[in-house]
Amino acid sequence: MTASRPSDESSGTTGRSRPEAGYEHIDDDVCRSFQRSIEIVGKKWSAAVLLAAMRGARRFVDYRARIPGISNHLLSQRLRELEGHRLIQRIVVPTTPVQITYRATERGTDLMRVLHPLIEWSVENERRDPGSSS
Repeated sequence: MTASRPSDESSGTTGRSRPEAGYEHIDDDVCRSFQRSIEIVGKKWSAAVLLAAMRGARRFVDYRARIPGISNHLLSQRLRELEGHRLIQRIVVPTTPVQITYRATERGTDLMRVLHPLIEWSVENERRDPGSSS
């Protein structure tokens, strides 16, 4: 006697469930695109660097002050990576000594605008469950 798979009562089919409302249009290509995008900001310190840019950081020292715990090496690396993704712009001011500033690009600003609800969610989540983020 073979065991049968339980049917998915929500879809009336066996083994395959229906997407949640509003997610029906998302196919595998969209999933891959989303995964690539979320891994950019999900990489440790990347979101913090972008948020620091949105909060007014311009010079390297400003980023360090707004991102407690990040090393110079990692900050440099994340700034280069985000510049490569065209989310941060590196601006070289030809003075003596040379001054280098960074700012969020339009693309970076658009991304942070989309992520802003996540910032609000994180604050509310921390309020409800203070120990959950550690």
